[in-house]
Amino acid sequence: MGAQWKAKGKAQAADARGKLFGRLAKDIMIAARNGADPATNARLRLVVEQARKVSMPKDTLERAIKKGAGLLGDAVSFERVIYEGFAPHQVPVMIEVLTDNVNRSASEMRVLFRKGQQGTSGSVSWDFDHVGFIEAEPAQAGADPELAAIEAGAQDFEPADEDGVTVFITEATDLDLVSRALPTHGFTVVSAKLGYKPKNPVDPANLSAEQLEEVEAFLGAIDNNDDVQNVFVGLAG
Repeated sequence: MGAQWKAKGKAQAADARGKLFGRLAKDIMIAARNGADPATNARLRLVVEQARKVSMPKDTLERAIKKGAGLLGDAVSFERVIYEGFAPHQVPVMIEVLTDNVNRSASEMRVLFRKGQQGTSGSVSWDFDHVGFIEAEPAQAGADPELAAIEAGAQDFEPADEDGVTVFITEATDLDLVSRALPTHGFTVVSAKLGYKPKNPVDPANLSAEQLEEVEAFLGAIDNNDDVQNVFVGLAG
């Protein structure tokens, strides 16, 4: 897992499609507060590109931009909150929430953490680096991720997964710069976002199959919460 936790299996991925659009719409609305033009708003440009790549309906995308920019009259009042703690068996987690009701979210997180251990601010974040994650696919045969990472200015990269997607890791401040550079080095950017990378991830080999199932069940329940945007987990592999 390493950084951002994702549900496994095609059926789960299909069920998550509507939720993905909802999360992207929130990200778009937040980014559009700083301007409705992606050409002059780097954060908006990145999330709009991600929304287009997953085929978010054009009307949904444009409405999210207008709503976030205040062009529809109804103000956006989402607040970003980070919760931290441990999944079962002391696996550290960072949970990014975007909510219009902080009290409701806090109450729901307390319930979800009953099968883990909720921490206070800073209790887990010290063991994570705040970085940029760029998912990218090779645009041409023979594209070298190591060379692309060096030339585009990324800190590191994770080898391609079974779908052929390589994750490039950047300094938080370099996310947009590296995203713009990768296409000139043979990679098409699929998504780009800020997140948390564990410094000392737990080795799954130290957990039994039953324990891993308990961790997965906990993460799945967290991810199913409507206010949760991203779940970052300190579990290697």
